[in-house]
Amino acid sequence: MTTKRQEGFSLIELLIVVAIIGIIAAIAIPNLLASRRAANEGSAQSSLRTIHSSQAVYQSTAGDGQFGTLAQLMGQNLVDSVLGGGTKSGYTFLCPAANLAAGPPATFYATADPADTGVATRTGNRTFTIAEDGILRGEVSDTPPANHADAIDSALWSPLGN
Repeated sequence: MTTKRQEGFSLIELLIVVAIIGIIAAIAIPNLLASRRAANEGSAQSSLRTIHSSQAVYQSTAGDGQFGTLAQLMGQNLVDSVLGGGTKSGYTFLCPAANLAAGPPATFYATADPADTGVATRTGNRTFTIAEDGILRGEVSDTPPANHADAIDSALWSPLGN
């Protein structure tokens, strides 16, 4: 009499392993996405500080007392092509000519708002702004400030700790 030898896992054992992996993934993925959003926000804040520094350099050199757009800053090699293109690390950056005022004094403001605001695919929870005063401000919002006056209003856009 020959005995049939069975090797491997049974279907029940495989289903239990798959269920355990599913539970672990359900716990880990939201934390991973939250970490990614936090990293994107940190990158956006740093990029706005870079834009502010670049604006100061542009104003005192090529701008002849005026501030520039992202394209002008990129043209002077003050920001890299990624940031100058307007999208970096899940955020959209804006500093169009309409935001610039010749003054005196000359003014500008730049914004960073989440590029994706979908419930599951959200790239950030806050929108940020910076102006010629160098104060980084942010709000839990998907909409950047409408104009320069809003961008520098600390009642609308809370200053962030440096």
